[in-house]
Amino acid sequence: MTLEILTSDCLAPLRHGFFTRRGGASSGIFTGLNCGYGSSDQQDIVTINRARVAEAMGVHPDHLAGVHQVHSANVITLDAPLNERPRADAMVTATPGIALSILTADCQPVLLADSQAGVIGAAHAGWRGALDGVLQATVDAMQALGATPANIKAVIGPTISQQSYEVGPEFFEDFMAEGQEYARYFAQGTGDRMMFDLPGFGLNRLRAAGVGHAEWTRHCTYSDPVRFYSYRRATHAKEADYGRLIAAITL
Repeated sequence: MTLEILTSDCLAPLRHGFFTRRGGASSGIFTGLNCGYGSSDQQDIVTINRARVAEAMGVHPDHLAGVHQVHSANVITLDAPLNERPRADAMVTATPGIALSILTADCQPVLLADSQAGVIGAAHAGWRGALDGVLQATVDAMQALGATPANIKAVIGPTISQQSYEVGPEFFEDFMAEGQEYARYFAQGTGDRMMFDLPGFGLNRLRAAGVGHAEWTRHCTYSDPVRFYSYRRATHAKEADYGRLIAAITL
């Protein structure tokens, strides 16, 4: 099956994409393009899937860079392919031939570019990382490489939507402790539960960081099992594990 790659006109002409699960070699609960070595999928199959992504991005598999994601605000600046996976949640580079990649399964994959300056970034922004400033830190790291925030275009890929993201009162209080204005990203659910707008919050954080353009592809990972993996959906279905989607960008 052919790979399905979601793109955004605002990041053109740079090669980039939010890959769905279509076109991969994995089977069972991982059926499709599972790119996560952290899953219990067969590692050689994950390697095949990642090689297909690298080919689509026009880079050698060793140049498909990724980090050990830990829901932090840590950003790595690359000028050469990685030999190991440092603990971080975002990467930036001004070096052609390196594809920055992020893995997700409900969290936000965010691809950023200042095409004029020749600087790109990729961030993994779950609620914790977004609240702690990973998107601002990514913009700052791009600026250190010569990017201008007003020239940066950022796209949030497939992520869990508000209608599928039920949270408890403790979650709500974490946000209120940071700023009462964040209340607008919550809608009342059943009982003491609330529904959180993760992509809406991500767009807010990108705009607060000064990016010139920010958008969401409007794809919900939870509600489309044919195209996307979802940690929360797998948990609700009591499945043993879940696949990881990949998003990538290169100069």
